[in-house]
Amino acid sequence: MFKKILSVGGWTLVSRLTGFIRDVVIAAVMGIGPIADAFFVAFRIPNHFRAIFGEGAFNNAFLPTYAGVLEKEKEPAAHSFASRVSTLMLIVQIAILALAFLAMPVVVDLLAPGFSKDSAKYDFAVTFTRITFPYLLFITLVTILSGVLNAHERFASAAAAPVLLNVSLVAALSIAFLFPNAGYAAAWGVTISGVLQLLLVWLDAKRLGIAPGLETPRFDPAMKQFFKTLGPAVIGSAGVQLALFADTIIASFLPTGAVSSLYYADRIYQLPLGVIGIAAGTVLLPEMSRRIAAGDVDGAHGAQNRAVSLTLALAAPFLVAFVTLPDLIMAALFQRGAFNTAAAQSAGAVLAAYAIGLPAAVLIRSALASFYSRADTMTPLIASLTAVVFNIIVKIMLMDSYGVVGLALGTAVSSWINLGLLFYLAHRRGWTDPSRSLFRACAAIAVASILLALFAWFAPAPIARWTDALPVWRTETLLAVVGAGGALIYGASLLAGLKIAGIRLSRR
Repeated sequence: MFKKILSVGGWTLVSRLTGFIRDVVIAAVMGIGPIADAFFVAFRIPNHFRAIFGEGAFNNAFLPTYAGVLEKEKEPAAHSFASRVSTLMLIVQIAILALAFLAMPVVVDLLAPGFSKDSAKYDFAVTFTRITFPYLLFITLVTILSGVLNAHERFASAAAAPVLLNVSLVAALSIAFLFPNAGYAAAWGVTISGVLQLLLVWLDAKRLGIAPGLETPRFDPAMKQFFKTLGPAVIGSAGVQLALFADTIIASFLPTGAVSSLYYADRIYQLPLGVIGIAAGTVLLPEMSRRIAAGDVDGAHGAQNRAVSLTLALAAPFLVAFVTLPDLIMAALFQRGAFNTAAAQSAGAVLAAYAIGLPAAVLIRSALASFYSRADTMTPLIASLTAVVFNIIVKIMLMDSYGVVGLALGTAVSSWINLGLLFYLAHRRGWTDPSRSLFRACAAIAVASILLALFAWFAPAPIARWTDALPVWRTETLLAVVGAGGALIYGASLLAGLKIAGIRLSRR
């Protein structure tokens, strides 16, 4: 399982690194301003709907059902099920696309009402979102094909597909001079990337002979089970997205640049979530689904404990870095062109606030596997909606005093509430079973993190006296040196701690 997690995580890391290059280009070209704010809203809207109807809800309902059909009724029945679901989702997505295109001003009014005070920014948001919205159709089909591939233990192409989004955006921005402004170029880059991602996963599934076709939907037991789990999953995903909608809505009333600051901080925050948390959850869900379908409950719990240990060990250095070095990170990564010192400080403050909830956020996907592997989507729905309520309450309470930072703090609080509820409910039902080795691993990770935090707090000042003398790349070099030193300290102390705790590491 670790090999699969590292495979998915490796491709996700490539995606995040190319995403970083993409965001550097966006920051240099658009910076923090009205065109950037309008584009980020246009980029977020189809992604919100994608999370509701696509990769979030759909994958959590589809994959366990498909894996169960594949295990019990074999390949022909599973292929038929996937084809019927694909046909139905295609019809639904075309209808949503047509409706959204006609009602786009209403959509922007609902999700970014503060933009109405700035007619130019509002018009840009409407136009850009009309260009980007077809991305939802393509990425939903990508999600279906990815679920089929993952169920057959083929993870690479699905994990690699997001790289094409970054490549497409950078390519589009490189010819931005051909468009009225850079926002138009970026919007078209998003939609074109959807086509490229669909081609990638479809060709891989076609080569393996498992690509779904078009088949008239009929409601057999498998389809009924799928929709039984899909409904609560959609509502649960909608609840999570409601909190993100709240970010966009509230930020649209804040001074220009708030939406952009959220975006840049979130892009860095998403690095450990995607590379570690989502990668572990992507591999863990089919693993637990197969084991539980075969009656191996202890094996499923053991797989979950291993995934949690690896997730925490890999995520802890990011937590320390985001809390101790947020301004340095944002300055080194983005401060060039239109992205100035004030922009770096604003985004850095948001990043530090997000980091408070990072441990919970990276573990949520592993915790959800306890329920989704058993086709229970109602319990995660209850936990998610409860967390969303607290999320929005905290945001409203803090926005006047802390501005955009208060929005990130609300997200952090809700992540901990969501994880706490999931763990409590799973443990009460016997659907998760933390082992002693897991607790020993957590203790080793905590000690290593404390040592890393001390280094990250005290080391930058003396190192900066050397890097300040460099003619160029001062902040970049400072971050690289501190990062390399921190990696050595964390890695060595973690390995020593695991050895003392009696935990043996192996590739298997």
